[in-house]
Amino acid sequence: MVKEEVIKLLQVGFIKPVDYSQWVSNIVPVLKKNGKIRICIDFWDINKACPKDDFPLPSIDVIVDATAGFELLSLMDGFSGYNQIRIFEQDQAKTTFITPWGTYCYAVMPFGLKNAGATYQRAMTYIFHDLIHKIVESYVDDLLAKAKKRCHHLEVLRVILSRLIEYGVTLNLEKCVFGVTGGKLLGYIISSRGIDVDPTKI
Repeated sequence: MVKEEVIKLLQVGFIKPVDYSQWVSNIVPVLKKNGKIRICIDFWDINKACPKDDFPLPSIDVIVDATAGFELLSLMDGFSGYNQIRIFEQDQAKTTFITPWGTYCYAVMPFGLKNAGATYQRAMTYIFHDLIHKIVESYVDDLLAKAKKRCHHLEVLRVILSRLIEYGVTLNLEKCVFGVTGGKLLGYIISSRGIDVDPTKI
């Protein structure tokens, strides 16, 4: 299963073969909820060497409070979220990892880097800077479109999706839900009635 995942990452251009890198990390296969394998890399050494990016993640309480009471919502998830951000070419070799079938590095930002979350959040904040807390909420690769009135929701989606297209951000349709009156958001159940705790988190 790990070899299949490596082949898949090669085919989509997320990784590429590399030789003689000064940075080499080991792979850590992790079983996802859907039964598929995610290849994570043990970036202990590079994370130790990198300064911490202090770009703040949004407050979950603020996002939840800013969402309650809206009539219609759309919950969206970035497709391979972190992998949508390319790594500066000169730094790609620092993400080198070793497998029984060869040595590869990432051309895109992988999971496991210390600053991956902050980097992705900075990108989302840049893309939606004028829309956050108005018609969209963003927490790393989780996006929420919201409309006070049902009749405005299609226009809200048009604005948000147009912005995603403009910046080349793609969504994972298997994890997206459009035009609902409530749903799960960051450990809470939100709806036009207000906020409830997600029973599965209790």
